[in-house]
Amino acid sequence: MSQGKPVYGGQAVVEGVMFGGKKNTVTAIRRKDGSIDYYHIPRKPNKLLSSLKKVPFLRGIAAIIDASATGSKHLNFSSERYDLDPSEDEQLVQEVAPSKLGIIFSVAVIGVLSFLFSKFLFTLIPVFLANLTRPIFSSDFAQIFIESVFKLFLLLLYIYFVSLTPIIKRVFQYHGAEHKVINAYENGAELTIENVQTQSRLHYRCGSSFILFTVIVGFFVYMLVPTDPLWVRVVNRLALIPVVLGISFEVLQLTNKARHIPVLKWLGYPGLWLQLLTTKEPKDDQVEVAILSFNRLLELENEKKTGLDGEKIV
Repeated sequence: MSQGKPVYGGQAVVEGVMFGGKKNTVTAIRRKDGSIDYYHIPRKPNKLLSSLKKVPFLRGIAAIIDASATGSKHLNFSSERYDLDPSEDEQLVQEVAPSKLGIIFSVAVIGVLSFLFSKFLFTLIPVFLANLTRPIFSSDFAQIFIESVFKLFLLLLYIYFVSLTPIIKRVFQYHGAEHKVINAYENGAELTIENVQTQSRLHYRCGSSFILFTVIVGFFVYMLVPTDPLWVRVVNRLALIPVVLGISFEVLQLTNKARHIPVLKWLGYPGLWLQLLTTKEPKDDQVEVAILSFNRLLELENEKKTGLDGEKIV
């Protein structure tokens, strides 16, 4: 990526793509009639989150909270409208208008809570499964290794089965389109469908890589605490979730910075391999939506000056 270029991140939504900069987040979706609809949210500075984003190991937690809250609003917009004819929008607006602020706040909170709930499940279920094998694998190292294997297996199994549903398959295609647009922008290519389609659908800063790093980092962090008795192990796993998330975010940033160094770029390969499941090759019309979303963001960002800090999950 060219030095001095702003860093942008994004997220696939239902039938569209969201991109975020320093001052704005924008979603473009393709509607039922083939038209393109946009959703724009100006970023409102949060002093606490802004302060935390400057502190190593804490900035990852702040970034996750921010991304979950903002992403939920955009996902809610896309899921409400993608299969709705534009002529029916007025009725939808009338339904949500009386409590719009409350709904937006609720969606943001639900997004954060959903992330935490899923994190709890993927953290605790492997603990109980691994504990069942204690008569065979009794040492702490063996227990933590088996626990990590179960966690990785459940993660891959979950991604595989959800990817079989038609709507999620298309979301994964838009995920690929999002990465292609970011790669094209960072490589200095003109944002045309033809140029974007030549780019990789994988990216070092992807949130999918972050999820995998939590499994790897967790393995080493859990080595520092006991696995017996079971209740202590459960408490440790819950208490260490922020620690694992914080370290994993730093690892994600490291792999992104090291991706152009031949000896170190392999650090990011496990995350890229996981993206082979969480992204699919997009069609031209999906890439078009991603380009339109990104161009709209650039227009808004250039009105106020650019980009994010370098710590954006793509």
